[in-house]
Amino acid sequence: MNYKFWQKKTDAPKKKKTKAREWVDAIVFAVVAATIIRVFFIEAYTIPSGSMERSLLIGDFLFVSKVNYGARIPMTPIAFPFAHHTMPLTTSTKAYWDGVQWKYHRLPGLSDIKRNDVVVFNFPEGDTVAVENQADSYYNMVRNSSREMVRSQYTIIDRPVDKRENYIKRCIGIAGDVISVKDGVVSVNGKIEPLKNTGMMPYRIEFKTLDINMSVIEDLGLKTGEMQQYGPNTYLTNASPEIVEKLKALDFVKSVTLSPNPLTERETGIFPHDPKRVWNLDNLGPIKIPAKGWTVQIDSNNMPIYYRAIRTYEGNKVEKKGNDWYINDKLATSYTFKMNYYWMMGDNRHNSADSRYWGFVPEDHIVGKALFIWMSFDSDASFLHKIRWSRLFSGIH
Repeated sequence: MNYKFWQKKTDAPKKKKTKAREWVDAIVFAVVAATIIRVFFIEAYTIPSGSMERSLLIGDFLFVSKVNYGARIPMTPIAFPFAHHTMPLTTSTKAYWDGVQWKYHRLPGLSDIKRNDVVVFNFPEGDTVAVENQADSYYNMVRNSSREMVRSQYTIIDRPVDKRENYIKRCIGIAGDVISVKDGVVSVNGKIEPLKNTGMMPYRIEFKTLDINMSVIEDLGLKTGEMQQYGPNTYLTNASPEIVEKLKALDFVKSVTLSPNPLTERETGIFPHDPKRVWNLDNLGPIKIPAKGWTVQIDSNNMPIYYRAIRTYEGNKVEKKGNDWYINDKLATSYTFKMNYYWMMGDNRHNSADSRYWGFVPEDHIVGKALFIWMSFDSDASFLHKIRWSRLFSGIH
């Protein structure tokens, strides 16, 4: 008889897990580990549009670092694993529950955002109604985009910040910089910022003859099907500085000249959507980018530029009564910003919805820094050439 029945037997055989339990434990561990890596360290993204050509191409698959700028603590913590804002195989079923929302916090990073960094961020916008009303003008501005795509991209304001669409652009200006664009050339703090050698701008090409060898043009990287003809031997197309130099060397090319949009009248849809500012895609500014701790004077000239940042991004109640502005029901003659902001532009300057249309990107929208391309597919190529081997594991600059 065992008189010490209350003591646990140390030699009792352990209960063996079933195969099903082992699989469940393994899957749960993998999901948790992958989620931690995705949220705090590194995440994969794909390039869906040509707004960053030729720096990044449609079909490029990237790794984006969350560590460089500091990982952003999830603002919408309850969400389906590995889904962004909609459930897999659906178009409208939410993959998150916004009943719990956390304030913006970011872990310490390796560095601050620098000019010319290629950055992934959540799409910044203001009011759903305002964006719906502007969707038609955006449709006219953003080349090679369908009306349905523009509306789906811009009408996302009811989503939490971290569940909005992911965009990737080049950071042209950081907090405190003064940005201006003249004839398509960007200046930062009064100094011209040359377009990256892979960036694209519109150029007018005049040929010496009507007998044009288009295969040679395509070999340089231009898409002849997208070239706009302006005469028997004159075409308009987007090209990089590198391609332009090669074009000029061809014996049947007479001239290649930059062809930005002339500033003849105000272009609808250009930030800050102020009818008093006669700005367009290639001519705007100067605009000072808000910095944390910077105080701006509130007047009729500044408010069109900073209204959305003060109200939407920094969460203040902003009203105009007569000629006076009220912030949180108090008469305001100045405002001190709580966050840093950035100015983002696509390298393919005439095929990019960027800060020229929707203004500043707040720091709480920043996702991470694009590091390198791990895979690249060309959907237009033949079967044996689908993979762009030369782009695999290449850095992003």
